[in-house]
Amino acid sequence: MANREELAVIRGARAGDAACQLKLGQLYLFGGASLPHSMPTALHWLSRAAAQGEDLAWRLIGEHIPFEFAQHCRPAVLDWYAQAAEAAIPEAAVTLAQLVLQGPVLEQPGLRERLLPRLEAAARQGFADARWLLAQLRPEPQREPAPAGYTLAEPRRWPSDGSAEEAQYALLEQIWNEEEGGEFLQCALPLARSLLAEAPAEAAAWQGSEAQVRLLSRCAEAMAEEGEGEELARMRELAAAAGDRNAQLALGLALARMNCEGERLPQGSGTVNFKRAIRWLTQAGEQGLADAWYALSRIYVKPEFSQRSVSEAQACLERAAGMGHSGAQLECGMQAWRTRRGGEQNDVKAAYWLQKAAAQGSAEAQAALDRIAPPPPAAGWAEQLMPLLTRELFSSQPLLAARIELARTFQLTRAEALLLDVRSADQGHCLVVDIRAAYGRSKRRLVLVRNAQQRQALDRIARLFEQVDCSLSGPEGNYRQRLYRFKTWLLSTARGNEAMAA
Repeated sequence: MANREELAVIRGARAGDAACQLKLGQLYLFGGASLPHSMPTALHWLSRAAAQGEDLAWRLIGEHIPFEFAQHCRPAVLDWYAQAAEAAIPEAAVTLAQLVLQGPVLEQPGLRERLLPRLEAAARQGFADARWLLAQLRPEPQREPAPAGYTLAEPRRWPSDGSAEEAQYALLEQIWNEEEGGEFLQCALPLARSLLAEAPAEAAAWQGSEAQVRLLSRCAEAMAEEGEGEELARMRELAAAAGDRNAQLALGLALARMNCEGERLPQGSGTVNFKRAIRWLTQAGEQGLADAWYALSRIYVKPEFSQRSVSEAQACLERAAGMGHSGAQLECGMQAWRTRRGGEQNDVKAAYWLQKAAAQGSAEAQAALDRIAPPPPAAGWAEQLMPLLTRELFSSQPLLAARIELARTFQLTRAEALLLDVRSADQGHCLVVDIRAAYGRSKRRLVLVRNAQQRQALDRIARLFEQVDCSLSGPEGNYRQRLYRFKTWLLSTARGNEAMAA
């Protein structure tokens, strides 16, 4: 649960204060004392701060938030990545190029031309993806007529500039991007084998270029479909030692004799080496692969592992969940729900992770969510009263009108609507409806915030209660006083009498 200082920042951000929005975005980006590390939430608040002129906000977006999270709100964040790229932030240039290539076509004239020099600078600084992104963004040369006897129906394009080696790697890049695994392996394997022959015995001593490292990693990935072998293991080891994260993940899983889901694989010709597997999986995880952290969480709970640690497994699992791993999010949610009696906020945490997993299509997570927070009925008592909320009521009784609207939006009972402390109930992804202290017949329950319209309505209503004491000793009074005010308003209108009688 957020501490007092963080709650003040949250209130200020929801009220539209740019400095608070920037601060809240930083807390979610790097993790606060009580707030979780959440890239999507950080991007939301930093975008709002950037829209109000906070330059640090778009700099943080460009430098720290990768394409995996930016792609879901492409039109809204494109300008922030463009500004960050213009400010010579290489990470922003790489992410912007990925957004430009994502499609549909952008209606921003000159954006590609401005991006190319920034992407070239990122490639010179050692960003592995910048070079092939450049190849995708540059205009393609005109196709030359195929020579006599050329058998391919779709001839490959060789770049007109650069060395023969660069042209060869560019062609392999094109084949790989077209997802022609068999053809890629046929074309790339001779070159990969020549690299293996020239590489030193010690993998750490090999100094391959980015293109060479990527070639070995992709060859190993394509060969893995046909089974393990010494040649594949050597390619994987060289690419992993050179820093390729996909090779590091594959090597770690092979050493642990498991797949990405933690399921044991046949032993094969090698032996299990959990300590070496942890080394490579940790490196892959630090480079942003959620699968690596999830695999680590499976290793740390294995009874045969000499350094078994439940706490370390949980930390790795939460890192994988925070990076968007659906299986980890489901497991974190179910763990929190099973331990809900050990902490009052564990059900809130469970709903948070299960919502994330359900959004990625997990049927099991959705079924668990439906048990934890069942969908509300289609209509309720407040639906009949909405036509009666006139401008006069909003001006004379703004809090009562807001509570009726809140009840209609989240299908609350009358007692819940009148007694709910809106500020403490709002947990971002859900409402904690708990009025047991004032209404003994009620039960604590969660109501999910299911869409953007509900979120906007809740933010607007919460702003009305920011400076109001919602306790029973506050200006609204106790439950009997609130109920009397509500019934008095109903009795003052003929339509209200009809709605109450119905």
